[in-house]
Amino acid sequence: MHASWNYVAKKVSGGVAFVWLFSSLSAVIYFPLALYVWFTQHPQINLVSLLFILGTALLHITYFLVLQRGYQVGDLSLVYPIARGSGPLLSTVLAIILFRERPSPLALAGSGLIILSVFILAGGQKLFHRNKAAKTQKALIYGLVTGFLIATYTLWDKYAVAVLLIPPLMFDWASNLLRSLFLTPSAYRHWTTVKWHWSKHLKEILIVAILSPLAYILVLTALRFSPVSYIAPAREVSILIAALMGAKLLKEGDEKRRLSAALLIVLGLIALALG
Repeated sequence: MHASWNYVAKKVSGGVAFVWLFSSLSAVIYFPLALYVWFTQHPQINLVSLLFILGTALLHITYFLVLQRGYQVGDLSLVYPIARGSGPLLSTVLAIILFRERPSPLALAGSGLIILSVFILAGGQKLFHRNKAAKTQKALIYGLVTGFLIATYTLWDKYAVAVLLIPPLMFDWASNLLRSLFLTPSAYRHWTTVKWHWSKHLKEILIVAILSPLAYILVLTALRFSPVSYIAPAREVSILIAALMGAKLLKEGDEKRRLSAALLIVLGLIALALG
């Protein structure tokens, strides 16, 4: 699901208008389910819970906008693996520091393999050739910033659903609603772009509006009862799927190197999870 909606988002490569449209549509689509959870589970929402809902909305606004910018300057088979590979790595490091999770030598080896793979994926030594790799360097930066945001919101959201016991579906729905509200003034200022995306990319908007929340609700549900250092790496098998989509469907080139590096990232993530 995650690789699929990112493939669609890359094809559109929209900005604020696109993010506002799929966030607003997500809030509408999942509203009946959020109501059902509210009346059947009767969650205890207090001031701390509201703070975490607000925090995840702000983190996800930044994440989606940075990711979209990354797709505007870089390929799917480059930006996606870097973002998704560095995110779990940082999540695991922070989980070690904050939650006192202890990795084994295998996990540390997996971390090293991810770092090496990201370097290979981004072009290896070409990264240091200023004139040859300016675009790649910019895509790399956006990918790493996205990875940092992934690590941050993963730990933030883990606490929200596992400790504060906010139901995952309600938590994600509230985040979508707040994201839509926060972006409304900007969407209003760019209303011509909003209307253009609505007329040209309605199918893509609908796909992202359904798949993006659904994929993350599944992750949040898993985070309720599993360690971050298992779930964060395990969800990133999507790296291979996205790399294949970029290479085969978007014809982004450099297929052998990018697919090989993506495979190494997945192997590193498996070692990270097992360790």
